[in-house]
Amino acid sequence: MNIHIFQHVSFEGPGYITNWAEDNGHTVTATHFYEAYTLPDLNAIDWLIVMGGPMGVYQEDMYEWLAAEKAFIKKAIAAGKTVVGICLGSQLIAEVLDAEVYPNNQKEIGWFPVRATQEGKNHPLLKGIDLTAPVFHWHGDTFNLPPDATLLLVSEACKNQAFVYKDKVLGLQFHLEATPESLQLMVQHGLEELVPGTYIETAEAILANANLTRNTNAILSKLFTRLSNS
Repeated sequence: MNIHIFQHVSFEGPGYITNWAEDNGHTVTATHFYEAYTLPDLNAIDWLIVMGGPMGVYQEDMYEWLAAEKAFIKKAIAAGKTVVGICLGSQLIAEVLDAEVYPNNQKEIGWFPVRATQEGKNHPLLKGIDLTAPVFHWHGDTFNLPPDATLLLVSEACKNQAFVYKDKVLGLQFHLEATPESLQLMVQHGLEELVPGTYIETAEAILANANLTRNTNAILSKLFTRLSNS
């Protein structure tokens, strides 16, 4: 299976996704929008994973590649590819599925829990997965639930945390792929956002809980394995 990554900034890479892919014998290729890029041949990929980044989906005037990226995501979904969006990636998927994306009431940065909706508890992707430990968030925007999508997870700070669309498209507002190394990079490049707030942790608190990535990586592995078998 060929997994293609859309990466928007150098400091938000695939993290543990690469480990999962290698462990399962999959090939990983990537488009780096922060460099000179070419989009892949849609017929040559099985999965498209759209990573995070500090930009907003509505900033096409600042990031000219956003329009081309959105068009490709839309084509991938229409072609029946498995498409996964993480943070900004989930927001891009929401927009191409005709949902509004906008600033959330507050930023959510740090380790905070999510909980399953009733639909989430019974969904094959999540059934039996332990979500009691916190997961890592870093986002300021949110989105409305796309038409015909199923809301899987919510949090206190942000209602729409995870959704699935037609069993092949998964949007996650949070970072299950984060590793201790990628946490360091995100904190290093985002220090100006770590101002006091109800749902904003300090850099020290974020990095002190880096061991929680073992649990979130295990959740990602289960989700992706189930998604690949659906």
